[in-house]
Amino acid sequence: QVQVVESGGGLVQPGGSLRLSCAASGFTFSVYDMSWYRQAPGKERELVAAITGTGGSTNYADSVKGRFTISRDNAKNTVYLQMNSLKSEDTAVYYCLADRRRYGTYYWGQGTQVTVSS
Repeated sequence: QVQVVESGGGLVQPGGSLRLSCAASGFTFSVYDMSWYRQAPGKERELVAAITGTGGSTNYADSVKGRFTISRDNAKNTVYLQMNSLKSEDTAVYYCLADRRRYGTYYWGQGTQVTVSS
């Protein structure tokens, strides 16, 4: 069955780094665009970063440009989010999304908590 599982969240001090991973199974990973979203308490879920199936194109929210990097390894069916220079406002639950919108197919992970605090 389809599984999308995030890992790598935790507590980090401001200015620190974390790398999130999202492991997928049960579908043809390489034809899906992959995205990271986040949702802070009391706020709507927002797009953080996205990458196309081949990895040839990426885009980022303005708030994370220059600090976060999305990448993928299609041989491992995994997408990553490297987060550097973390700020308190990056605190949120981070979700991974696999989508093939042409076919109306979307798979969400369960989320991983990232807390940036001293």
